[in-house]
Amino acid sequence: MEFVKGIFSTIVFQPLYNALIALYVIFPDLGVAIILLTIGIRLLLLPTSKKSIESQKKMQEIQPEIKKIQEKYKSDRQLQGKKVMEFYKKKKINPASGCLPLIIQLIFLIALYRVFLLGLNAEGTSDLLYSFAKDPGVLNPIAFGILDLAHPYIPLAIIAAALQFIQGKMMMKNNKKKQAAVQKKSEDKKKDPDFSTMLQQQMIYMGPVITLIIGLRFPSGLILYWTVTTIFMIIQQYMILKKDDTKSAILPVK
Repeated sequence: MEFVKGIFSTIVFQPLYNALIALYVIFPDLGVAIILLTIGIRLLLLPTSKKSIESQKKMQEIQPEIKKIQEKYKSDRQLQGKKVMEFYKKKKINPASGCLPLIIQLIFLIALYRVFLLGLNAEGTSDLLYSFAKDPGVLNPIAFGILDLAHPYIPLAIIAAALQFIQGKMMMKNNKKKQAAVQKKSEDKKKDPDFSTMLQQQMIYMGPVITLIIGLRFPSGLILYWTVTTIFMIIQQYMILKKDDTKSAILPVK
């Protein structure tokens, strides 16, 4: 366990801490430093987040076909699972591919939580700074002259939850359009939503609620990071979905 903690600290935590301090030295406002650090992280994770969005789209697009396979082999669960995996392989889709970006996001979230706590520690953490880094001492938690990032801030938590809802609604709206088009061409006119769709519908509301609860309990510095991340993801998601809709409009319907 100590070995894993050491790797986590060296590869993730310490670089993030030094990056935040370096930005704070250049821009002596913790809010600005967090926003710039968040943008840097999102640009770094751009390839994985792009794959995650595309993977979610593909998974939703093939749900009608998956539902047919499940219905066809519902009497034999083992054979059903085998046929579903064969279908994924045929379509070159990895159902677990969307989990990796979430795991990476969680790792960064845990690291940043520690970064914010240590950065605001009155005792200082100069031993974590690289030899070439400048030590600014204790960071001033007041961002933009009004927001105390060391404590929860209700308005910011509400904004973060609302943005989370918008992001989920965007993907669900696109998925409904895709599935409606597939059902229109298909003989299967059933309107009963599959388990995956129902789960996603629930997460549209559960995600914001969880975000709000976290926002009301944790330092607003962490929620500022989450808010900027969600805004970045909404823009990226919009661009990817818009590009996909443009391609669909150009290509002939088969």
